[in-house]
Amino acid sequence: MKNKIMKKIAIMGAGLLFISGCTTPKSDVEITQIGILQIAEHGALDNARKGFIETLAAAGYIDGENIKIDYQNAQGDQSNLKSMSEKLVKKSDLLFAISTPAAQALANETKQIPILFTAVTDPVDAGLVNSLIAPGGNITGTSDMAPVKKQIELLYAIKPDAKKVGILYNSSETNSKLQANQAKAVLTDLGIEAIEMTVTSTNDVQQVAESIVKQVDAIYIPTDNTLAASMATIKMVVEKSKTVVITGSVDDAMIGGLATYGIDYEKLGQQTAQQAIGILRNGQNPGILPVEMAAELTLFVNEEMAEVLGIDKDIIKID
Repeated sequence: MKNKIMKKIAIMGAGLLFISGCTTPKSDVEITQIGILQIAEHGALDNARKGFIETLAAAGYIDGENIKIDYQNAQGDQSNLKSMSEKLVKKSDLLFAISTPAAQALANETKQIPILFTAVTDPVDAGLVNSLIAPGGNITGTSDMAPVKKQIELLYAIKPDAKKVGILYNSSETNSKLQANQAKAVLTDLGIEAIEMTVTSTNDVQQVAESIVKQVDAIYIPTDNTLAASMATIKMVVEKSKTVVITGSVDDAMIGGLATYGIDYEKLGQQTAQQAIGILRNGQNPGILPVEMAAELTLFVNEEMAEVLGIDKDIIKID
């Protein structure tokens, strides 16, 4: 690695280079370069980044003092990821990918620099790791696999008379498709018809949302970058139609959903930062650090939306 860093470099198996020998940062040593790549700008991913940076700072790794963070955001355009990855790999000592496409882009560019990821639903299916227990290579992180079954059960508890439930997602996001399939299976078991409708970009969301609310009794939106960036639009549509929306993440429910039992992305970012600290401070090899699931899940009720829909917030519970 070309950057000036406050650590020594150790070769750890198969010729891979990993950060080693970091101690608590000191003012007389050189700065560690951390590259962050994010697929899009929306609440969930932004909060994951916030949790990551703040937890590093609390551990003594402060941007502008003993670390330097280079943050790149593709603004939802995957064609930007390759050039951004190339830029970050040239000068980073540690890489942090927020979302599956961002993680894949960085993993394609380097097999040496340690990579941490978050907001990746299925890192095995995405080809990022060999297994959750033993990732292999130079990469590990945290998964945002949502408790889809619990979320659909929450929807059913709120709308027990629902006959048709819409599932809205971007068909090009493999993570979203995985969750949509899981949701469809749970709905089928409950005797509810699942109606899938997909978008290809944020430009499609309003039209598709206005169409689906006419066909269903409630909507499920998995963790999906395109929909997450469009939750204000979803809110506008479902408030008018008085449609219950259960989301895959707390951040999405805060904006335009009624409720969820899901992941707090800021906490997920904090969890990933603890992995980063282990690499920076103790020279841990990411390839042998298990991928972690969210340490805790949160029942969140959007009280404003509950009032709009005429639903008593106190009846919204998880068994």
